Amino acid sequence: MDYWSSSVAVDDEFEKLVIRMNPPMVTVDNESDKKATLIKVDSANKRGSLLEVVQVLTDLNLIIKRAYISSDGEWFMDVFHVTDQNGNKLSEVDVAEHIQQSLGPRGRSFRSMRRSVGVQSELEHTTIELTGKDRPGLLSDVFAVLADLKCNVVAAEVWTHNSRMASVVYITDESNGLPIDDPERLAKIKQLLLYVLKGSRDRRSANTAVSVGSTHRERRLHQMMYADRDYDANNKNMDHAATNDRSKPLVTVENCTDKGYTLVNLRCTDRPKLLFDTVCTLTDMQYVVYHATIIADGPEANQEYYIRHMDGCPINSEAERQRLIHCLEAAIRRRTSEGIRLELCIEDRVGLLSDVTRIFRENGLSVTRAEVTTRGSQAVNVFYVTDASGYPVKNETIEAVRERIGSTVLSVKDDANSNSPPQQAGKFSLGNLFRSRSERVLYHLGLIRSYS
Repeated sequence: MDYWSSSVAVDDEFEKLVIRMNPPMVTVDNESDKKATLIKVDSANKRGSLLEVVQVLTDLNLIIKRAYISSDGEWFMDVFHVTDQNGNKLSEVDVAEHIQQSLGPRGRSFRSMRRSVGVQSELEHTTIELTGKDRPGLLSDVFAVLADLKCNVVAAEVWTHNSRMASVVYITDESNGLPIDDPERLAKIKQLLLYVLKGSRDRRSANTAVSVGSTHRERRLHQMMYADRDYDANNKNMDHAATNDRSKPLVTVENCTDKGYTLVNLRCTDRPKLLFDTVCTLTDMQYVVYHATIIADGPEANQEYYIRHMDGCPINSEAERQRLIHCLEAAIRRRTSEGIRLELCIEDRVGLLSDVTRIFRENGLSVTRAEVTTRGSQAVNVFYVTDASGYPVKNETIEAVRERIGSTVLSVKDDANSNSPPQQAGKFSLGNLFRSRSERVLYHLGLIRSYS
């Protein structure tokens, strides 16, 4: 082991020792605020502490109305004013225990946090990560290939922004429900999906990755889109949402020379998980938040951060300042869904997503965002759709799609930010499909001569 590696290992062990000696204290206060529950977190400071706490609160589906953050020095102190999804104070008595277990010294690290708050299924699966140029019908092609390769999609999340697409998909073997770990089979899955992503227009920047195990979907999606440079302001193919000035967040970055910080101010329309999205971006860009004030009591959110680089220095160039502004704007827009929200709740089966997204494609719908989950035997899926040009879909088109899939299982929701799952369930038939979905996809991409 070289000197650098041994030094890092020593630092890691020392950090673990400090945390064991100073376990985090989490208190829940339902008396101080008439409208919200106060969650106070005190712990030894370490890199990523703020993101860990915000991620736990987000995974618990809590709405953060206000937050006051201080981590200047060796100690980390936060106060969050939170409510449930309906705007009520918390009634659960084990919230503090959930958070304390996630952050405490029991070996529950940032990556394993999701299980302690019940976000991930305990089912084992193979994880597929995809990034590439977005286009109408891309999601249909991806799910068609997976279905043809005998892969069952148990969960997935898809984001699009600035003409880029990122997706995390969890699959199992169709025959036995177990993770797929055969190297040759995984290599074939990667190869075919890469063909789909690249097509004839994106041969340089498409990317696929396959691993066995879990990952925090939303955390990875932010990292993937950041690595894919979806924030690039010079992108000439900016999506419809990016050209809508009314939805543009206001971000300012300036230096406080007297205190040695960079001050970041952010103002935009409030929505669930906004704080998580911005803190993810600051962390990915290697900034440390020393102090912050978050106010989101009304329709608008105001966030103020005092940050420095990991080396303790503030931002020192105009180019870096502009880059941070663009990255924060992108982080906010990634989850801002354009289009009509469609909710599908139905008995799950192999190939369901391939069939549904094919019908979307055949009716000229483009999926801008998707959330796919499996709850017991039920598939609970949410799709945001526009027309192929990114504009609202006509009502008659939506009704035609609902009639074909089943109006009792596919519903239209007006609230684009609603987190409530669809409640209806039922059965339907989509008719016959092509014998080989992946051959059909590759044929349309011009990569094979025939799919017959």
